[in-house]
Amino acid sequence: MLLLGGLAAIACGIAAWAYMSGPKSLSPEELAARYETPLPPPDGPLTVFHLGHSLVGRDMPAMLAQLATHDHASQLGWGTPLKAHWEPDEPIQGFEVENAHDHHRGAQEALASGEFDAFVLTEMVEIEAAIDYFDAASYFTKWAAAARGGNPDIRVFLYETWHELDDPQGWLTRLDTDPDRYWEGVLLAHAMASDPDKAPIHVIPAGRVLAEFVRRIEATDGVDGVTSREDLFSRQEDGSVDPIHINDLGAYLVALTHYAVLYHRSPVGLPAQLMRADGSLADAPGPDLAALMQRTVWDVVSVLPVTGIPQS
Repeated sequence: MLLLGGLAAIACGIAAWAYMSGPKSLSPEELAARYETPLPPPDGPLTVFHLGHSLVGRDMPAMLAQLATHDHASQLGWGTPLKAHWEPDEPIQGFEVENAHDHHRGAQEALASGEFDAFVLTEMVEIEAAIDYFDAASYFTKWAAAARGGNPDIRVFLYETWHELDDPQGWLTRLDTDPDRYWEGVLLAHAMASDPDKAPIHVIPAGRVLAEFVRRIEATDGVDGVTSREDLFSRQEDGSVDPIHINDLGAYLVALTHYAVLYHRSPVGLPAQLMRADGSLADAPGPDLAALMQRTVWDVVSVLPVTGIPQS
């Protein structure tokens, strides 16, 4: 009996250790409850750090900075998981090319400096692979904690992106379902469970904005020459559509989404003609297209509690 009792006690101890040391997560209801109180709007321009890959790129942060008249810095790669940005021995493909500009700063040093008011980070796509093979939830949590270590009041945002246009599950289907399945259901749920006393991490829902904008465009005959989702994506050398990388019009839509979430302001009425990161003029949307983009962004972000914006 003593032996059995001792074994039972050991078993209970092992189970308790596994529970305490295993990955924590919030249920959908617990996660939703963390967003019941909106995030106060910022008092003025933010200093923003972007961490990610080519779906961040150089041009979108440059466009955002023009819209908001704020300062920014970034660390980028090609298809880079957060793990590679964190671990010094992990290679970052395309590092030298993507960071050959005046706004590059090493991410760890920049965040430790405490100089940034907002930290926008994203995980690689395929997001499923990032979760299964690159410990995405753990490294997302590490980066959020590092940002708050440098500045306890920093605002942390998860930039929700998209997948290839020819995704076998369906591009729009993925944009509709991936937030609950992965972006919020895994990354946010784990990061916010690990540090329940910290402010919520909010979401820049670019994927859902793209989905809604495409639905509106494809339900019509087009606006200012844009008729389909392909018109938001770059062209490859052979003239075919790049299935993952957006063009200037796509970057403008994503920059508007960042602006609306970061500043709690409707982007309606913002300028349409902006410059790329290299100082050249970007391809600008026509007036009706720009207006549709701006309205769509606000229609989406203003009804999602995870953005931190008071709900309309």
